[in-house]
Amino acid sequence: MTNKELCSAAVDAIKNAYAPYSGYKVGAALLTKSGKVYTGCNIENASYSPTVCAERTAVFKAVSDGERDFLKIAVAGGKNGEIAGEFPPCGVCRQVMSEFCSADFEVLVVKGENSFTEYKLSEILPYSFNPDHLNKV
Repeated sequence: MTNKELCSAAVDAIKNAYAPYSGYKVGAALLTKSGKVYTGCNIENASYSPTVCAERTAVFKAVSDGERDFLKIAVAGGKNGEIAGEFPPCGVCRQVMSEFCSADFEVLVVKGENSFTEYKLSEILPYSFNPDHLNKV
């Protein structure tokens, strides 16, 4: 799957977002090393703290299906689902990615139609706390 196709899948996932409070709709598409794509959308809640982001939805769907090896994720979003620039993963999503992904894991952030910026997880989450730290005890 090309980066462009993965970004398109993230944009398509926005359609399923449930964001009645913020109006910000986000979609994500996670590519596994086995070639499967898991999509996710953000799902808000009236009490806010149970809200889950699109990136975590995609990762948790994949993990719950037994997948643990990921290549890259594409993320797209914006107010009312309109993409008008980059909408990068939040800190919690970055931390979840660090649990399952290597430092060179690719994060594609959609900027607009047929446009995205590619980051490495290490660039957007420097000095991450990950499972390796627990093995140093």
